Parts: sequence; structure tokens; C-alpha cells
Amino acid sequence: MLEAFLSSHWTEQGALLTGIIYVILAARESVWCWPWGIVSSSLWAYGTLVLYSLYADFGLQLFYVLMGCIGLYQWRFGSGGGRELAISRMSWRDHLQLVGLGVLLGLFFGYFFANYTQAAATYADAFTTSFSILATFLVIQKKLENWLYWIVTDLAYVALYVERGAKLYAALMILYTLIAIFGYEQWKKHLKRAART
Repeated sequence: MLEAFLSSHWTEQGALLTGIIYVILAARESVWCWPWGIVSSSLWAYGTLVLYSLYADFGLQLFYVLMGCIGLYQWRFGSGGGRELAISRMSWRDHLQLVGLGVLLGLFFGYFFANYTQAAATYADAFTTSFSILATFLVIQKKLENWLYWIVTDLAYVALYVERGAKLYAALMILYTLIAIFGYEQWKKHLKRAART
């Protein structure tokens, strides 16, 4: 992994380091995760477009930059009255709607990129992008289950990046998966603690 890091483009190195800081801070429920996420996504956008021709993932990174700004505000003031947003849970209906929407978006974007662009791995890229977008909305709303969606999506990204030869990004997705497991456990503890008070 160190060899892949040292031989990678400087934007990949920066995206990796700032991305790790973002996910660790998010797992710890720190509002300061968002500025780090904005920097990471900006660097990653360049890499996914210029180095790997993953058009949907490029668009996703630009989306993350915007969502980083919204997330910063939402986590800080989302509860109203200047109070930080609290962690909450999703219902089964929420899950069904999210998965249904993710599948529809994946099919739509996959078809579009397969037929109207020269993007690589169109359907795999489209599905991981669609579920990443939806999981990001869950993070912004501080839904506990966001971590479960990230675990599945990050594992799918491992396969996609390995297939495209992006070994550093694949390694980063493995690390993100482990941090997502940690984040889920941490947020679950915070939610239980809040329920007792």
C-alpha cells in the first residue's frame, strides 16, 4: 500500500489523507469532518475524471463538495435553536424507499453513461454513485444506518477500483469500510446514551 501511495498522483495522495481524516471525524460525530471532506472530494474529483475516466464518480465528487457545505450547516444547526443535530434511526419503509430509489437511479445513470459517454464500468460506476449519493443524505441527516449503506457501497467500490487499476483508491475503500464499521458502533452507542438521558 505504501508503494502504491508513493507512486500515485499527488491528488490521489491528498484525497486519501484528507478522506481518512473526514471519515474518522464523521465516525466520532465531529462537525469538523465536513471541511476535510470538501478538500478530499475536490482532489478526488480531479483523479476520477482525469486519471480514471469515471464520469459518474467525478460528478459524485462534485456533489460531495456541495453536500459538505450543507452537512456542515445541518450538523451544526439542524435541530434549530443553535443546537447540534442528534443521531436518529430509519424505519423499514425508509429503507425500502431508499433501496428502490437507488436501483432506479443506478439503472438510469448506467444507461445514460453507457450510451452517451465513453465512461468506463458504466453500470458499476452508476450504482455505486447512486447509493453513495443516497448514503450522503443519510449522513447529513445523522441517520445511524448511513454506515450500513457505506459498508456495502465501499466494498462494491473496492471491486470497481481494482478492476480499473486504481489500487490506492481500492485500499482506501477497504479502510473506509473498517472505519464505517467503527462509525456504526460509535453512533449506536451515542444513540443509546442519548435515549437514557
